[in-house]
Amino acid sequence: MAGNHPTTENRQKRHKVEGSQKHVISYIFSLVLTLIAFATVMAGEVNTTFTYILLLVMAGLQVYIQMAFWMHMKDRGHLYAIIGILSGVFVVFTMVIMAEYWTWW
Repeated sequence: MAGNHPTTENRQKRHKVEGSQKHVISYIFSLVLTLIAFATVMAGEVNTTFTYILLLVMAGLQVYIQMAFWMHMKDRGHLYAIIGILSGVFVVFTMVIMAEYWTWW
């Protein structure tokens, strides 16, 4: 009978537990990105185009960090959530483009 039940050792092999170390590192990385963005905007002497590009790149990194580490989108089994998020991004992007056309003409 004992051979049919999974042992604690087998359960730990199947279920990989992610410690808090990755969460702390991603949190610190998010804070550093936020501080860099704040310092860049507050400096004022930086080229405006460079500031916009830097803010967009850091915003993209922030989105990746939030999705991958806090929402666990990097793990298996989140296909429907990813499809839902991408569909929402597509709808919002389409709405913004249409609003731009509507206001310009």
